[in-house]
Amino acid sequence: MAVMRDAVDGDRVAVARMLGRAFADDPAMSYIFPDAADRAKRLPRLFALLFDSDAVGMRLVSQGADAGSFWRPPGQAQVPTMAFVRRLIPVLHTLGASLPRAMRLGDAVEAHFPAEPFWYLHIAGVDPARQGRGLGGASIRAGLARCDADGVPAYLETATESNVGLYARLGFELTGQWSVPKGGPRFWSMMRPVGGK
Repeated sequence: MAVMRDAVDGDRVAVARMLGRAFADDPAMSYIFPDAADRAKRLPRLFALLFDSDAVGMRLVSQGADAGSFWRPPGQAQVPTMAFVRRLIPVLHTLGASLPRAMRLGDAVEAHFPAEPFWYLHIAGVDPARQGRGLGGASIRAGLARCDADGVPAYLETATESNVGLYARLGFELTGQWSVPKGGPRFWSMMRPVGGK
């Protein structure tokens, strides 16, 4: 069983690069960055920014930083406007011409957040070279243990239909399907009650 630990600032670069590889073919990231070469260059920058912004919650990684998950705490699933403004220059540098698509996707995600309090499984990924060894599930289960300890359900959305079964095995239940406006990807929303499987 893989052991997960809290990420530290020194993990930022390795985790961002790992997630960049993990999300290289993700439908949501492919929508934001349609060009594969551009996407490969920009994703590590994007995940470095998310590593920073998700420090408010849980950032769990495996010992070798080849798997991880980022969780935002109840009431903080949305990034506050002032926090976004403070990071505006790095965000613009990272997204470039993809900013409108990223904002459209982000707005659609936030529009589907549940009304009740929840821990938000924002990001979960495994280095492609290490997939299939249970690292992703271990990373998510470590976060779910904390959700259960807090007595708060967990919520996620995925744009990868094949992930729905994985999350269902971890106790998440499908709550909706929806698409990002103007030709964006389809998402599946899922919720896991406290003490789920």
